[in-house]
Amino acid sequence: MGGGNVLYAATALARPEDPDLLRRIEEHRERRSPDWDVLELSGGSLTQVLAAADGHRAVLLDSLTLWVSARMLGGDEGGTLEEFGRFVRGASERSEPVILVSDEVGLGVVPENAEGRRFRDLLGLVNQRAAAAAEEVHLCVAGIGSRVK
Repeated sequence: MGGGNVLYAATALARPEDPDLLRRIEEHRERRSPDWDVLELSGGSLTQVLAAADGHRAVLLDSLTLWVSARMLGGDEGGTLEEFGRFVRGASERSEPVILVSDEVGLGVVPENAEGRRFRDLLGLVNQRAAAAAEEVHLCVAGIGSRVK
């Protein structure tokens, strides 16, 4: 998806108490294509993505994992599925591609604490709904992509 006229929506919530994440966000900013328009949600509403998408040939949302995490950290966990459902409905009305990036957290060990399990379960539901609505689904394992749907 090189070239311009792409909207890149970044979802990480920059938190001063997490210097590692702040470093990673800065490194990611430096790697992004300078030709892309960038919307940094920092855990905000996905409706902002669709509002900013007009006039772009594609939208890349990176990532659902960090968006769900930011919602939980911000105390917005309860409305996450409803918010995502609105986003999916709006994205399905677009003729241009909307590409979602997410991590598959359900293949590993079940987290030992309740918050970790809630995150894993909520992201799993978001991923299932994204996959159900998508025309294509790809899984990348060890840098090798496989088309799932």
